Amino acid sequence: MELLLYLVLGAAAGTLAGLFGVGGGIIIVPVLVLSFAAQGFDAAVLTHLAVGTSLATIIFTSINSVLEHQRKGAVLWPVFAWMTLGILFGAAIGAMTAAAIQGPMLQKIIGVFAIIIAIQMALELKPNPSRTVPGKPGLTLAGVVIGWASAIFGIGGGSLSVPFLTWRSVPMQKAVATSSACGLPIAVASALSFIWLGWDKPELPEWSLGFVYLPALVGIAIPSMFFARVGARLAHKLSPRLLKRLFALLLFSVGLSFLI
Repeated sequence: MELLLYLVLGAAAGTLAGLFGVGGGIIIVPVLVLSFAAQGFDAAVLTHLAVGTSLATIIFTSINSVLEHQRKGAVLWPVFAWMTLGILFGAAIGAMTAAAIQGPMLQKIIGVFAIIIAIQMALELKPNPSRTVPGKPGLTLAGVVIGWASAIFGIGGGSLSVPFLTWRSVPMQKAVATSSACGLPIAVASALSFIWLGWDKPELPEWSLGFVYLPALVGIAIPSMFFARVGARLAHKLSPRLLKRLFALLLFSVGLSFLI
């Protein structure tokens, strides 16, 4: 039963990764928390295990999603490169933050932020339209913040990087594509940090590699690699306005889930 759940979850996460430039963690983490609780995993490590496993699956969805976007020539590689410098540092700090504290208040803060961004995107409330992509220090700083928050909540960063890039006048398709690329260093740095931080936890169940549960990782990763390409192809067929509003609806749902 758990394997079927992981396969369905992987298909949904992969589609979201390709379509919106998110890693799929926005649905993976809540479902894994419920699944792990039903399997009787220790409450002390359950949430961290869900977050770490989610981040590990994003490695696979990001690779396939970005390959499909690159075929369309939509990834802004210079933007990706400078954001990645900050992402690697921020993701490591975020993993340590998640391991050290309980996250209810942080979840509420991110939830409010996601709802504000969703409303802005849905209503197309734009700040000064003359804003452009920031310079190298600005992109690196943005990467630190995005990497930090992404590691804490087990997401690929698209919920933050897509709004940031569109706010900076990057077309939606290119924002989604570049966000997909940024999801890979976020996932790699964060997953490795969660493996290291959970390495010696006696409460972890069998088949765990630190805070990564291997059966869930395999079950989610296999279908997600295929469906990430499906989502990426769909992203390039939809109109930018429709894509933006669909993403706003997704962000609004994420925000509510964090607040609830």
